[in-house]
Amino acid sequence: MEKGSPRMTGGTRETPVNSSPAVAANAEGEEIEVLESTDVLPVAPEDQWKSLFDKYDPENSGFISTERFRDLLATHGSELDPHKLEVLLALADGNADGKICYQDFVNLMSNKRSNSFRRAILQGSRQLKGCSLRDEVGLGLSQRLVRHVAYETLPREVDRKWYFDSYTYCPPPWLILAITIAEVAVFMYYGFQLDRLVLQVSSPSFLKSPLPYHPQLRAQSWRYLSYIFMHTGIEHLSLNMAMQLLVGVPLEMVHGALRIGLVYVCGVLAGSLAVSVTDMTAPVVGSSGGVYALVSAHLANVVMNWSGMKCQFKLFRMAMALVCMSVEFGRAVWLRFYPPAFPPCPNPSFVAHLGGVVVGLTLGVVVLQNYEQRLQEQSLFWIFFCVYTLFVLCAVFWNIFAYSLLDVRLPPPP
Repeated sequence: MEKGSPRMTGGTRETPVNSSPAVAANAEGEEIEVLESTDVLPVAPEDQWKSLFDKYDPENSGFISTERFRDLLATHGSELDPHKLEVLLALADGNADGKICYQDFVNLMSNKRSNSFRRAILQGSRQLKGCSLRDEVGLGLSQRLVRHVAYETLPREVDRKWYFDSYTYCPPPWLILAITIAEVAVFMYYGFQLDRLVLQVSSPSFLKSPLPYHPQLRAQSWRYLSYIFMHTGIEHLSLNMAMQLLVGVPLEMVHGALRIGLVYVCGVLAGSLAVSVTDMTAPVVGSSGGVYALVSAHLANVVMNWSGMKCQFKLFRMAMALVCMSVEFGRAVWLRFYPPAFPPCPNPSFVAHLGGVVVGLTLGVVVLQNYEQRLQEQSLFWIFFCVYTLFVLCAVFWNIFAYSLLDVRLPPPP
């Protein structure tokens, strides 16, 4: 089906529009759902599969019966990746009394899936019977890494196989790595400048940097985000960096930089705003808001899909993650109430950790639960996003008016 040719839908022709509709039959074959998609399929592969599909669609209706569809797979299945063939068979079983849509067929060949396509698979009358991804042998190092990441993050075998077939390391997981490198670089810079690596916060010049959040400088809006690049000491940086890399990089490989960046930045912003509302006299440093958002979302996703998650030693590893989070949070609480080196300015707050956890258990879980699905089609995502936006707006107004109305005694600027 060429880009400029008319499209067949239910036996009639339509003029093409800018967005290509993805059409799928439901499990009973009684209703056709049209989903808008901005994905543009490659012309050459589409023409190849269109000519093949037309052989089994003499009426040129855009659909073929599941019986003809299975004949097509039996004849040409050797041309497909084994995992794609299994998914197509699951699709055929999911529409046992209906029809198979050409657009869904092409989407699969082009590594694209629609909501209706996934629902058809999940409604299939049997599980995928091929060997599990873990049983495959002869894989290279990069393939084994991708397989490991799939089992670490995805609860369904069909999604793990789909991810294994489609992931290409392009683009690589650059976001979390870039943030971590920047944090290490800033820490080393101030380590040499302040002449200390442990408990940098005890230096009189620590808060003079343009990066940390300070209540007296809350009008400098960039500080609500830039505080993640400053850490109280090497012990603070090490714990955050370990959790950020071990959890954040695999999640970014699966869900992409945009989605993981959304959760991370929302956790960072929620952390600083939560401090400005509940711990009004304290500064904030460290990336714990973003890190705790990612880790909390991942742990919640594992618990919610416990039987489907096939990562090794998951109970032990989950316990270790909780221990690391508890140690880091306990260190932050201890430091907050420890007598400050330069009163009356208190030590950095721990409330940012809690703001990150709340974001992870709400927005983060929705993102991780909807692998390859459009977030804008998920009502729960919009509910949590609207609640988060409302919190941000209320916190902004709080920062503008509450400090003067409550006559809060703030520490002097650094």
